[in-house]
Amino acid sequence: MGTAAAVFAGSIQVAPKSVGTGILNIAMQSPNPMLAADIINQLMDEYAGYTRELKKRTQDSSLAFIEDRLATYGRELDSVQDQLLRYSQQNNVIDISKQSSVYFDNISSADKAINEQQLQLNTADFIESYLRDKKNTYSPVLVPSSLGLNDATLNGLVNEYNRLQIERQSMLDGSIPPGNPVIIELNQQVEKLRVSLMENLINIKKSYLKTISSLRDNSGQSQGQLQSLPYKEKGFMDIKRQVDNKQILYNIMLQKREETALSRASTIENSQIIERALPSSTPIKPRKRSIQIMAILIGLAVPALFVFAGEVLNDKVSTRFDVEKITSAPILGEVGHSYSDHTLVVNKTTRSMVAEQFRIIRSNLQYIVGKSDKTAILVTSSFSGEGKSFISTNVGAVMALAGKKTIILELDIRKPKVLSGLDMQKGPGITNFLIGKGDLKDLVRPVPDHENLFVLGCGPVPPNPSELLLSPKVDEMFAWVKENFDVVMVDTAPVGMVSDAQTLSKYVDCTLYLVRQGHTFKKQVTLIDEFYKDNKLPSVSIIINDVKMKPGYGYYGYGRYGYGYGYGYGSYYEEEHPPKNFAEKVIEKADPRNWFGKK
Repeated sequence: MGTAAAVFAGSIQVAPKSVGTGILNIAMQSPNPMLAADIINQLMDEYAGYTRELKKRTQDSSLAFIEDRLATYGRELDSVQDQLLRYSQQNNVIDISKQSSVYFDNISSADKAINEQQLQLNTADFIESYLRDKKNTYSPVLVPSSLGLNDATLNGLVNEYNRLQIERQSMLDGSIPPGNPVIIELNQQVEKLRVSLMENLINIKKSYLKTISSLRDNSGQSQGQLQSLPYKEKGFMDIKRQVDNKQILYNIMLQKREETALSRASTIENSQIIERALPSSTPIKPRKRSIQIMAILIGLAVPALFVFAGEVLNDKVSTRFDVEKITSAPILGEVGHSYSDHTLVVNKTTRSMVAEQFRIIRSNLQYIVGKSDKTAILVTSSFSGEGKSFISTNVGAVMALAGKKTIILELDIRKPKVLSGLDMQKGPGITNFLIGKGDLKDLVRPVPDHENLFVLGCGPVPPNPSELLLSPKVDEMFAWVKENFDVVMVDTAPVGMVSDAQTLSKYVDCTLYLVRQGHTFKKQVTLIDEFYKDNKLPSVSIIINDVKMKPGYGYYGYGRYGYGYGYGYGSYYEEEHPPKNFAEKVIEKADPRNWFGKK
């Protein structure tokens, strides 16, 4: 029997129809729908009867408690009423509250009058101190006449005094000298009025002091009378308070008894059946649609889980946020992935997205180097393959396009790539000069088809590059290029692998540190933060290189420009298409429109 009841109870479902309405839906899943409907209907009936009986039992308990308290309060009330009656007869007490009220009113009135008289006295003191101050004898600031002193004589004297002061000041403002007889006469009249005013104020103050003294005497008398009330009257008040409290409690219990009795007589159940349970002939499970939805959700969740795991396990820089959360060094700009076959993508006519990003970097560099006419810029990275030569070449090109005479120093003398990227033949260069076998003006070569852009190649790769960069000839080389060129781009070896960049850092004004998307490890960004905070390299700023469209981000690079790839938005940039893969080439060949020369 108990097992069957537990099974039924587990299959019954109770849930609110909607939040805040108090309406409940009761359902039961069973192979026999008629049995389930009968069980639910009987359950609702039993619940209604149970709540009704529970209410009556609660109200019976309340009535028993109230009757008990009424008997107790009745006995206590009779006792204190008898005590009050005996006390009144023995001490001949009639009405104390009226007597006390009169005394309190007298004290309050006296205090109020004293405060008013004290305010008048303070005002008189203020005017008197103003008149006694010799600095105010002929002051253009007038004596205030409406400060609450209701004395006609005083106000008349003040008005006359102020009139004479105004008249005297007007004559002085009219260029009449102070020694003029008229001014002297006015001075005498002012002094006479000032003396009269002070005498009048002394008399007024005496009157106020006398009034205050009289009021204080009256207040003291009332206080004495109040304090002299017999203790028997205070005892009367205490007993009267007990009578009032007991009467209030007794009345409350009477009211509660009537309310509870009325509530018990009209007791109804807490719940109301809105609709009886009816059996359903439609099967409710297994539900085909739920299984399909679950399969779809699992199909979406599993790939999402793999993508999320890939992001978590990825230890390389993927977004600009990866850099910003590790280091506080400023990010100078971002350079997208270039599909061009040439390293130098910047010239007078190019309007590609990558070229425009280099122009943005040129603009941002003004905030790093200021308005200096001569600038030396060091380009480095954490390790090889992050695009130092590409950035050095194109930043130098945009500086040259701005009218700056620019030279690129191929100082990555371990793996030089600048000349090969420019499609220029290798030849004598920096290493030749450092060992004393060349003149700088003969080694500098102009970049073909690019005005104001020159390059000083590496020369033969030496066996001891670190020691060679410590030669005094390096000082001479930098002094010469800074004198003959406006901008010096220094393409050097990765600072995370060798010390060449730190050796050359003393010759430059700022450092461009490269981070390549999908190539630079996140832990290597901490090295940038160390160089930035410890000032091991001058004015470090970061360029994020090789930024590609990343699924899920929706913008070119890191979403800082909001142009997508810049295509289809009014042709702000020249379109740059990636090379076609094998599938795209097959589809293009299979398109019949291409067979007849049409696109």
